[in-house]
Amino acid sequence: MLIELPCLIPYVPSMNHDNYPNDYIRGILNSVKTIALVGASQNPARPSWIVTKYLLERGYDVIPINPGLAGGELLGKKVYASLKEVPVPIDMVEIFRNSEAAGPITDEALALDPLPKVLWMQLSVRNDEAAAKAEAKGLKVVMDRCPKIEFGRLSGEISWQGVNSRMLSSKKPVLSGKGFQKLSLNRP
Repeated sequence: MLIELPCLIPYVPSMNHDNYPNDYIRGILNSVKTIALVGASQNPARPSWIVTKYLLERGYDVIPINPGLAGGELLGKKVYASLKEVPVPIDMVEIFRNSEAAGPITDEALALDPLPKVLWMQLSVRNDEAAAKAEAKGLKVVMDRCPKIEFGRLSGEISWQGVNSRMLSSKKPVLSGKGFQKLSLNRP
């Protein structure tokens, strides 16, 4: 007599988007190189300009996406109108638009070939439906966080401004190069 057992699929809990482990964020920031920043601004007073400049200074290849600035340059980088126009593979799509716009931007990111590894929604941007779509396609998702702040917090740079990084370590921070003083995410 043959007894069929139901297929057992291991339960994998979905990511808790209210609280990201430091290793999750650090892993993303250490693994991505090319970041498409959707909603880039040419105004130096805007947060998207500040984040673009900071990430460029930390060695990331930041590609500004803004239809109104397309064809021009921002911080020495060519600006594209949309994700599909970027001629190189994108590791991370950073959404600097509102939560409602995150849905269509996610759809555009999921149409890319190859797919990006990460979908990152900036501070105050949260779209759970878009996040679920991206995760179903195998992307890592971060919502309501700023990569500049997270890099600064995890590297220890944020403490230079008197901000509590919520990280305790007796390990000496690692400088990440010459020139302007900046720290690395890697600790010995």
